[in-house]
Order: sequence, then structure tokens, then C-alpha cells
Amino acid sequence: MRALAPRSDREHPQRERGRYARAVASDVPIREETIRLGQLLKLAGVIDSGSEVKALLAETPVWVNDERETRRGRQLHRGDVVRVGRRELRVS
Repeated sequence: MRALAPRSDREHPQRERGRYARAVASDVPIREETIRLGQLLKLAGVIDSGSEVKALLAETPVWVNDERETRRGRQLHRGDVVRVGRRELRVS
């Protein structure tokens, strides 16, 4: 029987069943200096409305610059990378 990796390894955005998976990257241009995580997810079309952010963050691991994020109000700056599932969003 194979031992499970620590939870943090199992949820890592680039790991999928012991193999590295490559995320599909896309740039998301913003007008201001910063944007909140929930706004970025809506702008990128990951969710349809702001009310869906809380449920998405509870159900799906979201990573900002390779760190797990659960706050919908997290401030993002140009150059930050957000991973949701196989999608990679680069704030530009």
C-alpha cells in the first residue's frame, strides 16, 4: 500500500497523481495598480459573479505565487500568478 504524501503536496498546483502537470497560462490585464482575488477571477471568466468566489475558494485549491490562498479579498499586483485547477492567470 502506498503512503499518501502530506496534504500540502497533494494539493500543490503542479502535482497531479505523482506527475507534474503544466497549467495553461493567460495574461489578465488590469487598469489599476492592484486588484482583489475575487475581482480577478471574475474578470478572467473563472466565475460568473462575485457571489461565487467564496464557494470556489472553499471547494477548489487556489494558489497565489505558489502559496495556498483562501481570502477572496487578497490584493494582487502586476506580476502575481494565480492558479485555479489547470488555469494559470498572470496579472499584467
